[in-house]
Amino acid sequence: MPLTLLELPILHKWWGGPPGPRGTPSSRFFLAFALLLAACAPAPAPVPKPPPDPTTEAWYGPVTAQLAVMNRQAETLLRQGQSDPAAALITQGQPLSLRLLAAPRPTLAAMEAAADLDQLYATMLLANKNYGWARLAFQKNVSRWKYWRPQTPDTARRLKSAQDGIAECDRRLGQ
Repeated sequence: MPLTLLELPILHKWWGGPPGPRGTPSSRFFLAFALLLAACAPAPAPVPKPPPDPTTEAWYGPVTAQLAVMNRQAETLLRQGQSDPAAALITQGQPLSLRLLAAPRPTLAAMEAAADLDQLYATMLLANKNYGWARLAFQKNVSRWKYWRPQTPDTARRLKSAQDGIAECDRRLGQ
């Protein structure tokens, strides 16, 4: 009866012995090699912590109130015909607005303050005959209030005001 490949004595020496109850010597070697490679793998990356919500931080409320006050002052100055001091207040308010809107979900008060600042800026641009830039500022408010949830009568009023501003810009651009 001929010998099979696994029964050849030369292979027993080369593989480390005859096959036994725990598998062939090559399968033992493969298992040990796989365990060695698994031990060399890097540790899994830690789960990143979500960034803190800026709306819950101590500075958020006072900055919102400060921007609202600046908006009221600028609006008063515009009504009195003092456009240069109003423009300075609007310019000072823009970094505050950006900081408030950097939150993933800004509060309604912060969104209103930022929208009021943009409305004032757009109104000034419209008065200075910068119709394209005014339209862009009004458009920001349209996109803000069109998708704001939950819709309230105040947000609907703000949306209508921004849409009216765009219509006025378009009318003046057409002249």
